[in-house]
Amino acid sequence: MSEMSITDYLAQGGVLTNPENVPARYRAELMRLMATFVDSALAGAAGFADIINDGPGIKERIAAAKIVLEKTDNADKVLSIMGDFGANTARYANHHPWTDRLERDADIGTSRTDTDMRLSVFNYPMQGWSDAVVMNLLMGLAVGVQMSEFKRVSYAPLAEAFRAVSPVEARHAELAAEGIERLVETGTNKADLQASVDYWWPRVAASFGNDVSTRASQLQAFGLRHSTNAELREEWEAAAATTLDKLGLSAP
Repeated sequence: MSEMSITDYLAQGGVLTNPENVPARYRAELMRLMATFVDSALAGAAGFADIINDGPGIKERIAAAKIVLEKTDNADKVLSIMGDFGANTARYANHHPWTDRLERDADIGTSRTDTDMRLSVFNYPMQGWSDAVVMNLLMGLAVGVQMSEFKRVSYAPLAEAFRAVSPVEARHAELAAEGIERLVETGTNKADLQASVDYWWPRVAASFGNDVSTRASQLQAFGLRHSTNAELREEWEAAAATTLDKLGLSAP
């Protein structure tokens, strides 16, 4: 089967199951998608690991440690598929400075750094426990929206991995919401929580990318995307606004 016929097959909703059948351009986009997820998961886990001991109680610290473990495990699930395409999985985890962060007031929009493919939001530092919980809530809800896309990618082994990862990531958002409820119950100033919402909201929104994407049509033709960046971001905005309202907070 020629590359053109495979492209036509994908455009019609077909799926691929073997690295040997993957066209070069498709492989490049697939690797980019996987690297973005793996690097974001590892960077997110590294950042949250630094916050574990800020947890106000044992249960909170256990929940944070569990999130770090599971995000790292989720990264490993996808990294193993990257290995099928030649990625050096043995060295990958130590290849990037996952704990590196920019200054709090930096503004890089949707751009990435030169060191790895993490989403831009994972370049910003968290300030204390409550700020980390708010970030985890907003980003957890964003991951939930993104998972609705990832579970349908046209490379079947990756779609299967994302279907396994999805409920785990959804639980992380639930834990964050529960964490905010406990913070409010124990006297945390809502104004401080709202300040964290206001800080993280535009940075999480940027993780969906620019509304106008030069690669969007190619990704859709390959079956690696089905919705636009704007559609996904709007879905997240609605879900996040509803969740925040239930917690007595508001979208900016």
